[in-house]
Amino acid sequence: MTKTLFIFPGQGAQYRGMGHDLFKDHDAVRRTYEEANDILGYNIAETSFRDPEEKLMLTRYTQPALLTHSVSCLRLFAEQAGEHFRPDAAAGHSLGEYSALVAAGSLDFSTALALVQKRGELMGKFGQGEMEALPVTRETAQALASKHYCGVAACNLPEQTVVGGLTDDLARLVDDLKELDPKKNSTRLKTEGAFHTYFMVEAAQRFRPALEAAGVRAPSIQVLSNFTGAFHEPEPHSIRARLFLQLFHPVLWYENLEQAARLGIDNIIEFGGGIGKGTHPNDKKPNLAGIVKRAFRRVDNPPDYHAVINGETLAATVATITM
Repeated sequence: MTKTLFIFPGQGAQYRGMGHDLFKDHDAVRRTYEEANDILGYNIAETSFRDPEEKLMLTRYTQPALLTHSVSCLRLFAEQAGEHFRPDAAAGHSLGEYSALVAAGSLDFSTALALVQKRGELMGKFGQGEMEALPVTRETAQALASKHYCGVAACNLPEQTVVGGLTDDLARLVDDLKELDPKKNSTRLKTEGAFHTYFMVEAAQRFRPALEAAGVRAPSIQVLSNFTGAFHEPEPHSIRARLFLQLFHPVLWYENLEQAARLGIDNIIEFGGGIGKGTHPNDKKPNLAGIVKRAFRRVDNPPDYHAVINGETLAATVATITM
């Protein structure tokens, strides 16, 4: 028996045209976007596919767009792979944790979409600062961050840590990194704030009432928590609390992947988003693939990696899974 993990990307995986190929060809995707339009009160399909007003990169639009694309890919895969194929666990990076909870039946799509709409609005409105990806351990990143009023935002790999802070503070932090090791190059990330750091506390406090009012159920499969690094407990109040805390604490993605490895995962399927050059969806590659494959390098018999992010990957993954 094989064990499968479904994973979902967060911000940074969006691009103009995302989902358009699947929307044109599949009723299930069109229905999902129509449902999303009704919930959001605007045309998320138009924003995702054409983005005439250049809104897609704004957090308040990015998050609903990515969730809608991820769920569309998930539903389409389920339709084509058949009901006999079910995952054993789910995980998502930051925003992707909401998609993972939808996959597990803990959140309805409508509930998750309303939550991320509110989440994105608050993060964009009350967030400050920027983010920087550093090729260092969490301990090194924490030492640098604490000298410059910054915070650790994500632990993606043992030596890939993201920090957040104000622009000038991050510049001084990067200067310190260069003094520490001139060969280490960091990368500034395009975000509207220092997500998953103390800069998000006000956004989280304003988001809490929406979380507490949301319908949450015990998940039907295990779902990994970015906040703890381990699997969510099944109680709805616990899930809500950890989604609240996730907003201003680091995303423990590498710990999530270590938990998946201990579960004995054989297959990983990534749903939604995409990165890479080219304007057509089939030009894109799965956002999380590089990080995940590096994380499993030292594992005996690393899991097979698949994706459902466009028409090409959908066909390839369904063909492989249903062989």
